[in-house]
Amino acid sequence: MSWAEWKISRRDILRLSLGFAATIASGHFWPLNWAIASDNSNIKKSSIPKPNSIDVHHHLIPKFYRKALTKLNIKTSGGFRFPAWSPLQSQKFMDNFGIGTAILSISSPGTHFGDDAAARDISRQSNEYCARLISDNPSRFGAFAVLPLPDVNGSLKEAEYALDTLKLDGVVMLASQSDGTFLGDDKYDDLLSELDKREAVVFIHPTIHPTSKELQLNIPGGIIEFTFDTSRAAFNLVWTGAAERYSNIRYILSHAGGTVPFLAWRFSLLDYDYRFKKRAPLGAMAYLKRFYYDLALSGNPYALRSLQELVGPEQVLYGSDNPFANPFLVDSSIDFIKKFDGYSDEDRDLIFLSNALKLFPRLQKLAEI
Repeated sequence: MSWAEWKISRRDILRLSLGFAATIASGHFWPLNWAIASDNSNIKKSSIPKPNSIDVHHHLIPKFYRKALTKLNIKTSGGFRFPAWSPLQSQKFMDNFGIGTAILSISSPGTHFGDDAAARDISRQSNEYCARLISDNPSRFGAFAVLPLPDVNGSLKEAEYALDTLKLDGVVMLASQSDGTFLGDDKYDDLLSELDKREAVVFIHPTIHPTSKELQLNIPGGIIEFTFDTSRAAFNLVWTGAAERYSNIRYILSHAGGTVPFLAWRFSLLDYDYRFKKRAPLGAMAYLKRFYYDLALSGNPYALRSLQELVGPEQVLYGSDNPFANPFLVDSSIDFIKKFDGYSDEDRDLIFLSNALKLFPRLQKLAEI
């Protein structure tokens, strides 16, 4: 499907308009999760090219986490109110869209709000909750362990427990932390070293960087700032040499890498910088092409054309962004990916299933049973 062919029907526009109106009337301005779209029955079922697809960008918002945030007067993620979520909501959503397994993760704002002990506690609680969900539904759920960053010592302990004892499928790390640091900062070297030894999968999810809060913009941060947060972390991992030193880590960048595909060539100009050459001897593009990119909120011509120029389909994974993305957006995204003329049916099989099976051995074993 070309950009010129990507059109929204009048029926879809009406559904969008009604959903927007319902949201405004409810007092919850939540453009990614319109009230009318919260019921999956409003959306037709999409026949994903490969049945039982794997969704690597799928969030959980358990009651204890929401309660902890409420006590801190945190009511939004990226400037938007938290949508309703439960394990049943996820499973109904998955059934509607042909998703066999969802890899769960805690989204922004993470678990650290200035108190190391509290962050360690909520991270542990979240990871054990995920382990129970997987135990009860081994083929339906996987999980990325949340870490209490920027608390490195706490994160080292939690990563060891979550990966070695709970056997979770990887870790989720916010692109930037509450202290302003980004992934790639040398303060995280010990943690990356341990993850490298385990050849861990690291899901990088954006948040609102402290400096973004100072900008004189009324645009919700989840719309624009999230993309820059992911990009800065990705580029910093390469610039600092962390991507070279810890090359066994498999990174997944959210939302098609934010602005990474668009800025990749510009970033590669640093190959002429002698400092960069020593830290990243393979050149910028080589490291950027190693990253995996999920398609959450990215099934559109503007994102996919750029991503296609940077990496082949073997580096692309499907992501829904449930429950933050409403079913209408998910359906539209899947429909575009299915019809996108830049991918063949074999490519779509990789994106929706096979690439993820390679990253998550537990799911590979289940698929063989």
